[in-house]
Amino acid sequence: MKARLDLYDDVARVVLAAPKANILDRIMVSELDALFATLESKRDLKAIFVTSDGPHFSFGASIEEHLPGEIEGALSRLGNLLRRVANAPAPTIAEVKGQCLGGGLELVLACDLIVADDSAQFAAPEIRLGVFPPAASALLPLRIGVAAASELILTGATWSAEEARARGLVHRLNPEQLFSYSATGLRYAAKAVRRSIVKALHDDLPQLDRIYLDELMAQPGAADGIHAFLDKRARVNA
Repeated sequence: MKARLDLYDDVARVVLAAPKANILDRIMVSELDALFATLESKRDLKAIFVTSDGPHFSFGASIEEHLPGEIEGALSRLGNLLRRVANAPAPTIAEVKGQCLGGGLELVLACDLIVADDSAQFAAPEIRLGVFPPAASALLPLRIGVAAASELILTGATWSAEEARARGLVHRLNPEQLFSYSATGLRYAAKAVRRSIVKALHDDLPQLDRIYLDELMAQPGAADGIHAFLDKRARVNA
């Protein structure tokens, strides 16, 4: 088991439970998707926390599953999970500590709120492998604006928790303040403010996935950065 669900009276905790890396491989993503599916009928929840065991939230998606022949399934599974998260029956709050990279960042971007301790670090490092993150490309501009999103995606920069707060990615709040509100009100408020996120995941993300699969991966040497990472060698620029 790589993910688990902890249920309380009006709070759920969906936990990435494969430390220390909490890699979002096919098993982890499928288990997370199934856990969120079990929550769809629970209308009495006031919050769903997305958190992790171990010192890090997630090192991201499985690099092996980004090789040709694997990547289409990986993108499809992740997209389905993110759409499930964005349609959850209560506000979703990502609690981040340590590294939150790549697919891990994309998972928290699908949540309503992001909180982080001072150890948190955020990055979309895909460009270092010669590729780009489709889901982050769809969601980051909505959350922090095009300029800041471009910085993360085009440079592979790493943001500390402090910088992420300054840029508006991480929220300065006490999530427990939600518990004094009604579950019904919170459910519909979340549904209302998520509209742009839901639209991006349903309309824009499939188009970005096609650009990745049909255009980027069709280029000579497109997968070299991934092979180079796995082989622990320098990539060939192409």
